[in-house]
Amino acid sequence: MVHQERVLRARVRLMSLDRRLLRGAEGIAVYRTLAEVSPQVYASKLARVLVDESKAGKLAGAPELRRALLLEAREWAGRIEVGHPFRARVMELLAEAEQREGMTG
Repeated sequence: MVHQERVLRARVRLMSLDRRLLRGAEGIAVYRTLAEVSPQVYASKLARVLVDESKAGKLAGAPELRRALLLEAREWAGRIEVGHPFRARVMELLAEAEQREGMTG
């Protein structure tokens, strides 16, 4: 169960955002919290941020961390409803990242 104070803080953080998507570790933390309570809204954003973070240069020497991020992204991507407007793009980006990591096949 997600703590309501964390949910409130995450929502406030997004309301103060001046761009479309919160990225990096902060984005992962915020979207993880919100995806637990509203997966239909935040699963696609969390999956996208996880995929993006797996490509970060700071993880160049950490293939196990990149793969862990992609495994989590795959889990959340599976929760995106078929009719969701960003589902296809998230799945495409995830498949490309998994191929780059040798996770397909």
